[in-house]
Amino acid sequence: MNLDGLRVAVTGAGRDSGRLLATAFADHGAHVFVSARNEAAAEHTAESIRQRGRGTGEAFACDLASPDSVRAFAAALADRTDHLDVLVNNGAGYLHGENVDDVEDNDIITTIGGTATGTVLLTKPVLALLRGSARPDIVNMISACGEVGQHRADAHPAFYAAKRAQAGFAEIMSHRLRVEGIRVISLFPPDFVQHGPRAAYGNLTAQSVMDCVLFAVSQPRDCFIREFRFEQVVGPRPGTPTAGLR
Repeated sequence: MNLDGLRVAVTGAGRDSGRLLATAFADHGAHVFVSARNEAAAEHTAESIRQRGRGTGEAFACDLASPDSVRAFAAALADRTDHLDVLVNNGAGYLHGENVDDVEDNDIITTIGGTATGTVLLTKPVLALLRGSARPDIVNMISACGEVGQHRADAHPAFYAAKRAQAGFAEIMSHRLRVEGIRVISLFPPDFVQHGPRAAYGNLTAQSVMDCVLFAVSQPRDCFIREFRFEQVVGPRPGTPTAGLR
C-alpha cells in the first residue's frame, strides 16, 4: 500500500489506537497532523513517526471538548496545508459507569461534548480542506455503543448517547457528501485490546481495526465503504467443555 504524500489529520492520537493509526498512515508514506488533548502526547507520537523514517508528522493540541481548542486546531491545519486527504475523527474519552448517577455532571458534559459536538465542530471547518483534495475521506471511529440495540459494553449511558449522536452525524454526512465524492467511513468496533493473538476466538485487536481503516481509504474512488461492523466473541471456542457455563 502506497500512501506517499497523503495528508492526514488524526484526533486523539496521543496514545493507544490513535497513536497506532497515526503511525500506520505514516508508515505508508503519509504526512500526519497528529492531535491530542495533551500536546506532549501528540509530540511523542509525531517524534515516533519521524524516527521511523518514512512518513512525517506534526503535533498539535486539540481538546475536542473545547470549541476554542477545536477551532484553533482547524485554523492551524489551514495555515499548514491547502488541502487534507483524510480526516480521522478518533478522539473520544471513554466513560465508565453502569448507572447515570455514577459520574459527575461535568464528566457527562465532557464526554458528550468531546465525542459528539467535537466531531461536528472539527468536521465543519475542515470540509473546506477536504474539498481541495482529489481523494477526500472522513473516517469516524465510533464504537459498537453507537449501534442501535447494542448493550454489551459496560460504558456509561452518556458514552452510549455520545456515540449514537456521532453515528447519526456520520450517517447524514455520508448521504449528503456522497455527491461531492467525499467518502464518509465509519467503524463500529466492540471493546478491543491493544495487543493479542489475532485469532477467530480471541478479542478484536487494535491492529485489525487499523487495517480496516487503511483498506477502506486505499480503495479506488468508485468504492464507497460506508461502515464496518464487527461480530463479538459471545461463546466458547468450538470443542471447549461447557460444563458450568451459562
